Amino acid sequence: MKISGRDCGIVRNPFAGGVQTLHIWFEKNDPNVKLCDETAHHKDQFGAIPDGDALDFAEMYYHQSGQELLETLNREMYLHLDIDSAQYPNASHGFVERGPKVSFFKAPVTNTRPLRSFTISEIYNYIAGPYYKEETEQLRSIQDKKKARVFKAANFDYVTFCGEFETRSNDTVKTVSNLLCVDFDHVPDVEGLFNLLLTDQCFETVLLFRSPSGDGLKWIIEINRGTLAHDKFFLAVDNYIQKTYGLQVDKSGKDISRACFICHDPQAYINPNYR
Repeated sequence: MKISGRDCGIVRNPFAGGVQTLHIWFEKNDPNVKLCDETAHHKDQFGAIPDGDALDFAEMYYHQSGQELLETLNREMYLHLDIDSAQYPNASHGFVERGPKVSFFKAPVTNTRPLRSFTISEIYNYIAGPYYKEETEQLRSIQDKKKARVFKAANFDYVTFCGEFETRSNDTVKTVSNLLCVDFDHVPDVEGLFNLLLTDQCFETVLLFRSPSGDGLKWIIEINRGTLAHDKFFLAVDNYIQKTYGLQVDKSGKDISRACFICHDPQAYINPNYR
């Protein structure tokens, strides 16, 4: 591995027969939420493994997660972090993931089997990071609307924000996230609406980002629908948005297994409670 600045270049990927296809680089962390100054990230040029960070790679390599993985890394890397936690009564025990999980699917959109589950924080990292920058810029350069739709369907990964699924079907939901994805298309003032939604008096924003096309928004909100069916709750939210903002939303959101394309948006917002 040859490091130049924060870029480690292309190295051999043990999950791709040792072929040099794995790009590794470092990114600075937000000083307000960081656990360390920088985090290592990886991306295989041919998609042999999911994009992720050092812990994601370690999970695949050791087939472990959570506290078990942390203990293995401590041992294998000779970190000597075996400190009696009783010295630190306010320290958290174990590895904690915040918020619900949602299913993540690789492109194309015709693929209906999820690759794995992610937290909202992990999805945010994909959106705000460099992973989809090239695809997003290319899509926005396509002037023909039909060609743009075909390109998006073929090249963008997607998420089911309403929960985890065996396959992308309303009948195969595994866990419900209590989140709802509201899709605004062809918005006259994207940035104005972005700021308005962050101060909405009725719904708590979990995640908010610009759409792949750049002229819309994806608004992920917390919901508590109780015994009300998902499609009925969506219609109530739709009605609220029309009366409050005078805007129409994509009606496909009424399907609990609705696919939401994720793209590059370095200015995306994530609720601190989900970070």
